[in-house]
Amino acid sequence: MLIYAVCGTLSAAGLWFAYRSFRRRRYATGLRTASVALLPMGLAMTGVVRFVLNMTFNPIAWAGVAAVGLAVVLFMVARALDARGVPDGGSGPTPGEAPAAVPAVAGAGGELPAAPRREAPAKKSGGATGTEDFSDIEAILKKHGI
Repeated sequence: MLIYAVCGTLSAAGLWFAYRSFRRRRYATGLRTASVALLPMGLAMTGVVRFVLNMTFNPIAWAGVAAVGLAVVLFMVARALDARGVPDGGSGPTPGEAPAAVPAVAGAGGELPAAPRREAPAKKSGGATGTEDFSDIEAILKKHGI
């Protein structure tokens, strides 16, 4: 019964604020306030409030919340590892298996070809005083007739 009294008081106060908004011709605000004001009483009538109160003082329920939280954290960590491109490492041979033969392409001297190198952009030495080379930008602008 106390739940209904508290939720009813909250709903009545919210509906009073909604009425004041309607009187000031703020119809959208009044409707929004009325919808939020009806929530406490609706939750009390459906039994959600009693469920939440019972869950608050139940250690088994908190253990379940912790398990769900841990599952969410583990899932997010796995997604972060996938996004970073960290390999799983589970695709290799098992300890009892022989490794599969890997075809190798040999060069003229029998060694494997080297991996292509990426060229790093050259950094300009010294402080630039506004005399940077804008020839590539000028070429693009001339190409478009600007």
